[in-house]
Amino acid sequence: MKAIRYHEFGSTEVLRQEEVERPVPGPGQVLVKVTATSFNPVDDHFRLGVLAEMIPTPLPITPGLDVAGTVVELGDGVGGPQVGDQVIALFPLNSHGGAAEYALVAADQVTAAPRSVELADAASLPLAGLAAMQATVELAEVRAGQTVLVNGAGGAVGSIVVQLAVDAGAKVTAVDAPQHAERLRSYGAEVVGRLDLDAGPAAVSGPFDVVVNHVRSAPEDLARLTRYVADGGIVVSSAGPVPADEERAVRTAGVWVGPDASRLADLVSRVDDGRLALHVVARRPLAELPAVHGDSGNGRLLGKTVILVA
Repeated sequence: MKAIRYHEFGSTEVLRQEEVERPVPGPGQVLVKVTATSFNPVDDHFRLGVLAEMIPTPLPITPGLDVAGTVVELGDGVGGPQVGDQVIALFPLNSHGGAAEYALVAADQVTAAPRSVELADAASLPLAGLAAMQATVELAEVRAGQTVLVNGAGGAVGSIVVQLAVDAGAKVTAVDAPQHAERLRSYGAEVVGRLDLDAGPAAVSGPFDVVVNHVRSAPEDLARLTRYVADGGIVVSSAGPVPADEERAVRTAGVWVGPDASRLADLVSRVDDGRLALHVVARRPLAELPAVHGDSGNGRLLGKTVILVA
């Protein structure tokens, strides 16, 4: 079978398409014929070796934390998924494997794919959706009537955060580049604009009960986000630590996502109910994965990119 792998950490040149043996599912595993995976910015960090010490992962690595495809074989003891089921899943951060024609996935980590979108596009959901769910539901516990500022709202995770917060009944201020404005308003954001850290929270009708940050910034700029949170509120960041303010009882939390089939099923139901829209800006073949990594590193990747395998 075809797979993209790297045997060492480094530039995009370490990514090579290879012929490898088709895997065989062990106990508790399913073999998925992969329709698509998707690119996530963290894939760059893994390839460069930035996360090698924090998250040891054996080489060679087949990148791709998201997977969407069809179950074609069951390992011993699998009683849930069946052959022919269309499924999606998130690999553990120390595993990966989506950029291949077939992938082994733990049976208890797969979820039935949404029926209302193309299976390939469903590959955009697992990591981004679970990160957004963790930030909005688990950590911030967003509820009706609260005010929420989403910094980096136009990205894959931020877009889902906006929708989850609106669905919870919160009043959402979404900040990102102007090209995202119309889409963010369609998600229900009441205010859409840019964030000027020099102007202060009043410029965006803050402070807010909750701030969710998905923009990588210098530590001093991340620290300035704390003043956008009202007394007793929380700032959740997936893009670097933000300091708390104990005097005002402002808490902070970081996003650290992993497989969660039940939460992923919740996200799938929201997609099929029309409460959650997926925004895929590009669909590119497996052979172009090195170029996608390159575009990300050069700032040319304009949004969520699905990698077509089948």
